[in-house]
Amino acid sequence: MVDLYYVEDDPNIAGIVKEYLEQRDFRVTVCPTLSQARQALEERVPALVLLDWNMPDGRGDSLCQWIRRSRKELPIIFLTVRGDSADIVRGFQNGADDYVVKPFALEVLHSRILALLRRAGNVTGQYLSCDGIVIDRSRQTFSCHGDEVTLSPAEYQLLLYLMQNKGKTVTREKILEQIWDLNGSYVNDNTLTVTVKRLRDKLGAPECLRTVRSVGYRMEDRI
Repeated sequence: MVDLYYVEDDPNIAGIVKEYLEQRDFRVTVCPTLSQARQALEERVPALVLLDWNMPDGRGDSLCQWIRRSRKELPIIFLTVRGDSADIVRGFQNGADDYVVKPFALEVLHSRILALLRRAGNVTGQYLSCDGIVIDRSRQTFSCHGDEVTLSPAEYQLLLYLMQNKGKTVTREKILEQIWDLNGSYVNDNTLTVTVKRLRDKLGAPECLRTVRSVGYRMEDRI
C-alpha cells in the first residue's frame, strides 16, 4: 500500500479523491490545513503529496518550498483550481513535479500519480523523520525543522540508529555494539553519554529524544 498525503480543505473533494485512491491500494491521509500537513510530514514521510494552492492558513506554494528544503525527492503534485499559466509556472518554480487543474478526471489523476511514482521511485524509505528531525539516507544529510545541521560520523550514526528504531527503547549496550563495536572501535560507556549530549545540543534539546533511565534511549514523536 502506498502512503499519500492530500492537502485539501474542501471535505467533499478530499473525500472523493480519498475514496477513489484507497480503492486502488493507496493509504490517503487528508490534511485540511498547512499546519496539519507540516505536522504529518514531520512524523512520517509519504510516497507522494497532493497539494492544493489556496488553504485556510496560507498558500500551498509555501508548503512546497518547505518540503523541498529537506525532502528534495518527495514527489509533489499541485491539485488546484488556479489554472493560469503564471500560476502553473510558479508552481513548478516552487518545486512541484506536476500540476493538475480542477476540475479533473480521477482516472487521469491516478495515471499521473502512477507515472510520477515510476519516475521517482518510492522515497518513503529514503527519509526518516521524527518531530521535525529529518534524515535523508541517500545523501546522508540531516535537518532539524528545515535547517540543515552538520553532524560528526558518530553523531550521524547514532541518530540514524535511533530513528530506525523510532518508538522503541534501545539499550546503551546495543547502541555501543551497533555504532562502535561492529566497526572495531571499542569505547567505554562515557563515549556514548558524551555523543548523546553533543547530539542533543545540535538538535536544540528536542523532546523527542528521550532518556530511559538505567536502560538507554528512545526516539518518539511528541503526542
